[in-house]
Amino acid sequence: MASIAYSTAAFTGTSASDLLRSSSNGVSGIPLKTLGKAPFSVKKRDATVVAKLKKGKKHDYPWPADPDPNVKGGVLTHLSHFKPLKEKQKPVTLDFEKPLVEIEKKMIDVRRMANETGLDFSDQIILLENKYQQALKDLYTHLTPIQRVHIARHPNRPTFLDHIFSITDKFVELHGDRSGYDDPAIVTGIGTIDDRRYMFIGQQKGRNTKENIHRNFGMPTPHGYRKALRMMYYADHHGFPIVTFIDTPGAYADLKSEELGQGEAIAHNLRTMFGLKVPIVSIVIGEGGSGGALAIGCANKLLMLENAVFYVASPEACAAILWKTAKASPKAAEKLRITAPELCRLQICDGIIPEPLGGAHADPAWTSQQIKAAINETMDELTAMDTEKLLKHRTHKFRKLGGFEENAQVDPKKKVNMKKEEDQIVRTTPNEELEGEVEKLKQQILKAKESSSKPPEMALKDMIEKLKKEVDHEYSEAIKATGLKDRLDMLREEVSKVNSRDQLMNPVIRDKIEKLKDEFNQKLSAAPNHPTLQYKLDMLKEFSKAKSLSDAATLKQEVNKKFNEIMSRPEINEKLEALKAEVQNSGSSSFADLDQGLKDKVLNTRKEVELEMISALKSIGLIVEGVKSNAKVLSEKDSPSIFKNKVDHLNEEIKKKIENAVGSSELKNMIELLKLEIAMAGNKPDTESKSKIEAIQKQIKQRLSEAIISSELKEKYEDLKEKNSEVEQYSAGADESLQKETKYEEPRLEINLGANSSFAQ
Repeated sequence: MASIAYSTAAFTGTSASDLLRSSSNGVSGIPLKTLGKAPFSVKKRDATVVAKLKKGKKHDYPWPADPDPNVKGGVLTHLSHFKPLKEKQKPVTLDFEKPLVEIEKKMIDVRRMANETGLDFSDQIILLENKYQQALKDLYTHLTPIQRVHIARHPNRPTFLDHIFSITDKFVELHGDRSGYDDPAIVTGIGTIDDRRYMFIGQQKGRNTKENIHRNFGMPTPHGYRKALRMMYYADHHGFPIVTFIDTPGAYADLKSEELGQGEAIAHNLRTMFGLKVPIVSIVIGEGGSGGALAIGCANKLLMLENAVFYVASPEACAAILWKTAKASPKAAEKLRITAPELCRLQICDGIIPEPLGGAHADPAWTSQQIKAAINETMDELTAMDTEKLLKHRTHKFRKLGGFEENAQVDPKKKVNMKKEEDQIVRTTPNEELEGEVEKLKQQILKAKESSSKPPEMALKDMIEKLKKEVDHEYSEAIKATGLKDRLDMLREEVSKVNSRDQLMNPVIRDKIEKLKDEFNQKLSAAPNHPTLQYKLDMLKEFSKAKSLSDAATLKQEVNKKFNEIMSRPEINEKLEALKAEVQNSGSSSFADLDQGLKDKVLNTRKEVELEMISALKSIGLIVEGVKSNAKVLSEKDSPSIFKNKVDHLNEEIKKKIENAVGSSELKNMIELLKLEIAMAGNKPDTESKSKIEAIQKQIKQRLSEAIISSELKEKYEDLKEKNSEVEQYSAGADESLQKETKYEEPRLEINLGANSSFAQ
């Protein structure tokens, strides 16, 4: 502070020329003429002026007084505000890493003890180090999604500028959005990697509290996105490929940012990035949150560090919305599919950049080199494309996301976790109205039967559907009335889980179903709606039977019509008449007495008719399951009773062989071993137990097959097999007379109606 003081005296009538500057008498600035005329006492008027000069803060320019021209990145690196930290970052231990810390403490204690006592503890130290490395490997190769989220948010995780200064040969940071703002949360600049120029754009977090406040914890404002947009245009104009680094919880969502157009700035970036004519690669190095990450992430290739996460909403926010508590964030992180492996599986992420065990902060330099290698490899692929192909590649990457398939069956595993449909409200018909409709339909069916006409098919079908809904509703009410609804719901859930895993139903669950069914049947008679349920069930059975008879009659008419059409064909009639004449001329009384040539003719003609009939039935939508003939052609020695005795005798021989084999010590030991394995596996055997059980069963079957296979048994089996085919071919009615007039019976056809029913003609 400096002060200036001065004294003046004003005298009336004194001119400037009369002033004398002599100070010999101790008075300065007083005219001599005045001093001679007046006494010496003079009135003085004093004034004091004080001026304060405030010492301003010296501007912290990054350029040093003596810049080193050989610094890594070039002399312009001195312009960057990002400098190495003066103090080393404090280690931060995550909750799931605490077991590692305990092992580390033991190693420190052993080393201190070795130094203090001078004893050799090298074996113990090596053992602990191996244990630590194994625990670290086990932990970081089986990370849960929420653990990866915590690693991505680690305070010591390398930031965008940490990686940039490690991978670039030269880097110059560019500032400002040309609208008067420079958001420190987004850093942009031009750099070179292996003599290739790139435009680098990244979201920058702080390495300590002071830097985090300055960088707004990596959450950009609209000024940051507009700065990034300006650099994208610059890179597009000069032909620089763009590399973006994503590391943000999301765009800054305060009132001022919204007023300045946060949404518009993000949308403008999204639109612009799809039209840039240079290759774009985005790398998620930490967490990528929502639109704030996507605003610089619309790239040809999206790469992610191994422990990075990319999400539309943070696990905590998702848990608060869905489960009303942030404590459910582990469950939310799993359901959101936000980790690099999951996103690669969904084809959102195009590649995973590995991290060292312990995360990127365990070895930042090694991680940076992996990023550098990934950039070079990806850019080699993209720079080989022409502009049109590059733009189509970028568009296709995002257009293929979220593909769907119509009418596709839902995976049972996914269906179990899907939200269950709400129970539909069943509108039941009043009993009086339903009874009236039932009686009316009954009268119509009776009239149709009397007039030998068809019953009203549509009315019958509608009534059956209505009765099914009514019966389902009555059963639901009966279950509620008997107090078994909760048990039924629990049992349904258990059965659905078993079905979703494509497993056989557990005998315990089957017993539960049977017990619940028996209990319900016992209590059903006491239900208030039991009479109504019984009435509706009886009506449903009656109308279903009437519909079946009607369908059967219609089908029978169609089959008879087709059969008559076939039999009335001239070529078929000619063959049958000629065959009948040959049989009569032969003088044989039964089919067995015919010579072999005539037998073959009869069989061939029958087969031809059967094939024609099968083809005709298929034309009306019927499926023929089997064809049986009523002609009995077996000889006496091959009659069914004798054939059955032979089969029984062969079965007895095979049974004795099996008993002898089972009685051997080798098979006994195998069976005991199988019982032991099954007992140890319990109700839920693991994969290893299943494979052991299957292997033992296979060995037992092989031993049994070796024991019963002999040349004698094999010959008997083949002989019976041949006879069996003859029995099937010539069964049913062997003694039919062919003496005076040969009678050809119509073949018996079993026809599948598609609803577990059959019709025989």
